[in-house]
Amino acid sequence: MKTARIALAALLAPIALLGAWTSAPDAGGTVRVDGSSTVFPFAEAVAEEFSKKNPKTKVTVGQSGTGGGFKRFGAGETDFSSASRPIKAGEVEACKAKSVEFVELPVAFDGLTIVVNPANDWAKQVTVDQLRAIFLSSSAAKRWKDVDPSWPDEPIKVYSPGTDSGTFDYFKEVVLGKDGTMRADMSVSEEDNVLVRGVAGERNAIGFFGYAYYTENAKKVRAVPVVNPRTGAAVSPTHASIEDGTYAPFGRPLFVYANKASLAKPGCLAFAEFMLEHAGELAEEVGYVKLPQAVYDRAKANLKAQRAGTQLIGPDGKERHGPIAETYR
Repeated sequence: MKTARIALAALLAPIALLGAWTSAPDAGGTVRVDGSSTVFPFAEAVAEEFSKKNPKTKVTVGQSGTGGGFKRFGAGETDFSSASRPIKAGEVEACKAKSVEFVELPVAFDGLTIVVNPANDWAKQVTVDQLRAIFLSSSAAKRWKDVDPSWPDEPIKVYSPGTDSGTFDYFKEVVLGKDGTMRADMSVSEEDNVLVRGVAGERNAIGFFGYAYYTENAKKVRAVPVVNPRTGAAVSPTHASIEDGTYAPFGRPLFVYANKASLAKPGCLAFAEFMLEHAGELAEEVGYVKLPQAVYDRAKANLKAQRAGTQLIGPDGKERHGPIAETYR
């Protein structure tokens, strides 16, 4: 009988060990996330799913904007900073000044979406030059006919994310260039839902925000196809056009930056690993587009090695541009 019990125990031991591997104990502690309002739905979804499996770990997710998030991150106030653009050289220096090292993790694709009121039946498509005519301070078209003579003689009402927003930074650089200045008479907000309500409530409104907020509010606002500068074709933002790069120049990757010191805490490391493991499915769930699996695999390897720094600023201090599959290694 004793021999039988020993044999049974030997048989069950590997099963018990497998259960220990697949059911790790709740890490506990706190995880602080802040940053991009665009990335907020994704970060919130990660936090929600992670908390189901780790109820003892308290996760807080803020949305102070990409720039605002980096300010807190550089001061060591948060564990993770979500961003709708890569970190800038000045923000890297701010981190260095406080001895904050970070690991850069791309998590999804987004398509910055140009939206108008559904009653707008004239702007069937828009070029980057036309957007420049609307948003550049020195040319700032006051009426729709100033952009296209065939459009109505009615005032343009402009809505924009706030200056701390990575979406604002990205739009400004793509449309106006580094030295361009946005018009001063815009209605601005760091809250994307405020922009949705503004455009939805004003017939002559135009604005922009992330693709996920558009899909969530597609019955309230209309997305305007953007003319691809390379092909001349007007392309609407969709999962396919964002992923294959034809929705240009407004397709972009989204990021989460992890404080390397925070990764020493079991709860934060578990959160980062969980995020990358489920990033693709959660990105799609909240309306974004998953990255190529190869990029997620590289991000996992960089997290495991805790590779510090950004890959999107070259040794010369200049930003590196190109498909994320080529620039992120």
